[in-house]
Amino acid sequence: MKEKKNYLILLLLVLSLCAGMAIAFSINDSEAVAKSEKLTYDSRIKDATANETKEKCCIRHSETNEIPETKPKETGCVFKTVFGEESSDSNFIYKTPRKVRTSIDEALDWMMEAQLNNGGWGAGTHARQDVTDPHSVQADPATTAMVAMAILRCDNKIINGTHSDRLNKALQYLLKQVENSDENDLNITDLKGTQPQVKLGQNIDVVLASQFLTNISDYINDPQLKQRISSCNQKCIAKIQRGQNANGSLKGAGWAGVLQSSFATNALETAKEKGLKVDEKKLDQSRAYQKNNYDVKNKSVATEEAAGVMLYSLSSTSRASAKEARVARERIDQAKKEGKIQKDAEVTADNLVKSGMGEAEAMRYESAYEVNQASKIQAQQDDVMNGFGSNGGEEFLSYLQTGEGMIRGKDVDWKKWYDNITGRLVRIQNEDGSWNGHHCITSPVFCTATSLLILSVNNDVDKLLALGGK
Repeated sequence: MKEKKNYLILLLLVLSLCAGMAIAFSINDSEAVAKSEKLTYDSRIKDATANETKEKCCIRHSETNEIPETKPKETGCVFKTVFGEESSDSNFIYKTPRKVRTSIDEALDWMMEAQLNNGGWGAGTHARQDVTDPHSVQADPATTAMVAMAILRCDNKIINGTHSDRLNKALQYLLKQVENSDENDLNITDLKGTQPQVKLGQNIDVVLASQFLTNISDYINDPQLKQRISSCNQKCIAKIQRGQNANGSLKGAGWAGVLQSSFATNALETAKEKGLKVDEKKLDQSRAYQKNNYDVKNKSVATEEAAGVMLYSLSSTSRASAKEARVARERIDQAKKEGKIQKDAEVTADNLVKSGMGEAEAMRYESAYEVNQASKIQAQQDDVMNGFGSNGGEEFLSYLQTGEGMIRGKDVDWKKWYDNITGRLVRIQNEDGSWNGHHCITSPVFCTATSLLILSVNNDVDKLLALGGK
């Protein structure tokens, strides 16, 4: 009986072991099937997404009336970069916060309704700042260029999507303005007294038009249209250079003329990087004018052409000196790696000479670095950011200058700036999706366009980094 009992116990143990193995194999088979099904599903989704993206990136066009298809970009997809899928520099990738994306979408919807029949947008006149209805003002090139640049920056798919027709109309409007302008005139429009002209400068239209034409050229495939854009842009560049004063500023300065001159510097810089003909001497004079507005030793700011407002001068100086400051810092970093200088060495003329620079060049880059660091920090102080005391278009433009300069200079603190400024903008957005100024440039169209450029600056990180590194 005892042997029989032991036999039965052994049999039960064997049966239990077999049952356990069967269950394990069953689970593994189920997981394998599920994994296989998931991979198949994911593959279908990936293929479908790729096809959908491919379809959205194609745009039908004629020779003159529609924007051609988007060209593949060597630096990658801006849309993917913004949402974290790919990047040229992970330190500068920043996903757009949900509240900011909602703010952008609402602003774009408002802006599309504000476009005029001729394809342009207008800010209105300085004499009638009380007129805020976007359909009760004339289109002007400066405002149209700002809006068009905002659309491009917000999402590069836009030129192939819902807003492609509107953007194309804006392009045609600006091309005609340039083509119809007299070669000897410094500006591209006969309009006088617009808000951007009175507050920024009489020639702000040609400056911003040039910047837009440079930006949109990346998206043009059609040779005929591309040549037309290039020719118009070259005409704008010639006007900007002829309108430069001996000190590097731009003629016809408005209430805050330093901003007009700053954007002129930007226009010449970006055009040069795209292969357009730019006089190097004129560009150097333009940069020097901006940098000379800040005295590092005395920590004083020249505000004579900034309406007495430090923010306007500081933001312009920070933007203009960003590229050289980055070069200086990167040369020092490289010299440290090569053992030419100590690991804790700072950016000084002596250390730059040790890195391989000539003495005169080293002194120039040391100065640019000091100016950039000091002006950047001061431009972000709360008392300075308050500008004139309330938000006007000039404040929005200054915020934009500061942020773009930080990215171009490869300053990792730009994320703190972005969080700060986007928080400010989202809080003061109007219920209809627009922004408006409370002094000087009060136009809701101009202020909304500038705000969109700020909120979506992370979309252009790769481009700004590339410009700063050349």
